[in-house]
Amino acid sequence: MTNKVRPQRRDASGSTAHEPQRSARRISDLRFAWLLILPGVAMLLAVVLYPLVRSLSSAFFSESLLYPGREFVGLANIQAALGDDFLRLLWQTGIFTVGATVLPFVVGLGVALALNARLPGRSILRGAFLFPWLLPAVVVSFLWMWIFDASYGALNGLLEQLSLIDEPRAWLFDTATARGALIVAKSWNAFPWIMVMLLAALQTVPEDLHEAASLDGAGKVRRFWTVTWPHISGVAGIIILLEFIWNFQHFDLIFVMTGGGPAQTTQTLATALYDSAFRSYDLGQAGAIGILWMLVLLVLVVFYIRFSERKEAN
Repeated sequence: MTNKVRPQRRDASGSTAHEPQRSARRISDLRFAWLLILPGVAMLLAVVLYPLVRSLSSAFFSESLLYPGREFVGLANIQAALGDDFLRLLWQTGIFTVGATVLPFVVGLGVALALNARLPGRSILRGAFLFPWLLPAVVVSFLWMWIFDASYGALNGLLEQLSLIDEPRAWLFDTATARGALIVAKSWNAFPWIMVMLLAALQTVPEDLHEAASLDGAGKVRRFWTVTWPHISGVAGIIILLEFIWNFQHFDLIFVMTGGGPAQTTQTLATALYDSAFRSYDLGQAGAIGILWMLVLLVLVVFYIRFSERKEAN
């Protein structure tokens, strides 16, 4: 005998009896998802968004850390920030950002290419090269302050032994060398993560393409530009954009090593905002610098998002 399939009961609207249970289960899942999201949303509002809005709103008030209360002044603080060497700060921030992005990328790419070859002990070298990246930025700052120190610095001692300089130099207190010293210190700290990302990309390049190019007579340099670089250019572009954004807002290494000196030659938007808020106690001026700084960063972030979407689409 064949089993007859019972028809499902339908209510007046024509829906089956199982649909309310599915709907209830769906609502329950939605509530559970909100319960998972709410702690993160609460932390975002309390720790990020509210302090950000509160700080940026200070740009429209005359407010000091020394005195209570504040007075609305409109765009006066922003106009003052634009007039008080803002272009100089933006230029100096740009110089540090470009230098601290290009140098570690070149070093990281070179090390990644070397470690991608069949070198003896390359596994140990991969771990050893990560050491600078594992150190906190403050530790890196004090380490390089010792290296560049005028009295007992390791760099002066080495250069004097090689007869490259006649007397010790104050690298961090010389307007001609302070910015370069900062870029070198930041590059030493940043190149390992660039190396790791590029090394992972290099391992996805098909080996048979290199063999075919080699059979066609292409040398190492030509193989790099025709085979290797097209495969890693997407990852390289994202790395450069991220590093540029991070360096544009970098603070701790500059603050510890030079404090924006000498003669404010290493002053950036980050250190200028700190000085306005916690040395001059002018929260209005600090908020104005913060708004201008954020607008520049938003342009960089939008560029990064569009670049990432274009790479994903390809």
